[in-house]
Amino acid sequence: MSQVRVQHAAPPPREPRTRLRATIGFMLKYKTLYALSVPGILYFLVFKYVPLLGSVIAFQNYNLFKGFSGSPWAGMQHFEKMFAHYDFIRILKNTIYLGLLDVAVAFPAPIVLALLLNEVRKLAFKRTVQTIIYAPHFLSWVIISGIFIGILSPSSGFVNQMLGWFGIEPIYFLVENSWIRPVLVGSGIWRDVGYGTIIYLAALTAINPELYEAAEMDGANRWKQTLAITLPSLLPVITVLFLLKIGEFLDFGFERVYVFQNSLNLDSSEILDTFIYKAGLQQMQYSYATAIGLFKSVVGLMLLVIANTLSRKATGESLY
Repeated sequence: MSQVRVQHAAPPPREPRTRLRATIGFMLKYKTLYALSVPGILYFLVFKYVPLLGSVIAFQNYNLFKGFSGSPWAGMQHFEKMFAHYDFIRILKNTIYLGLLDVAVAFPAPIVLALLLNEVRKLAFKRTVQTIIYAPHFLSWVIISGIFIGILSPSSGFVNQMLGWFGIEPIYFLVENSWIRPVLVGSGIWRDVGYGTIIYLAALTAINPELYEAAEMDGANRWKQTLAITLPSLLPVITVLFLLKIGEFLDFGFERVYVFQNSLNLDSSEILDTFIYKAGLQQMQYSYATAIGLFKSVVGLMLLVIANTLSRKATGESLY
């Protein structure tokens, strides 16, 4: 007997009203989660997206009294002025160099610290250490600069006194151009390394402990367990945070640099953020400063897109 194949017709597409009802029903079902997301959405809308409209003054000779509509258009004049500035290349090099140091040294630091804390078995000691290393994150850069100025003082600072015990002459860390960059990167690590471990420690708690038990039964020591289990489990989190770090590659931070900056270390400490402050607020060149900020943002966006594409092809992990 021949078998009769019965072909089921594909279900008709939903009508727009049906899809709308399903969407509304889904939102009502999870209304609490949507309500919790409202403050975050408003924050980004008010402080991130609405200010983007002000980028138009980068293409104007902006007049504070005439506003956006009354200011004359200048085209690419301010961008040409930016690239023609005698100090722009040096400032850009300083920004890139500090960004590279921050990515190479500061980014891995919370990962290493989280792995070390994860190995601590005494819960009370672990919590005490976490509290101590979290605390600097909540200090302002003004306070942190005061602490480092006191520690690195050539006359009374602890570091130079310790160097004196070995017969080494005092080092003027905040004056010499060769030392200001390590100071800037090191102070950032001291301030944020503890707080940065929070996400990694949370990811470590999600790893199935049975994986470690199986590895231990196979004879793997703690180092091999870290390489074979811990780091691969952290890879998605590391990838996402690394991509976000690349997106803000040129955004080293105004306050972080400005509080340590002086006329003697300016050759190595002047970056785009401090240059924007001086040109925009001190010299009131609003359009020129906006053009520099827009250039910095566009470069950051391009780096993020490129890094995200490479990460997706190489590891399968990406932001979008």
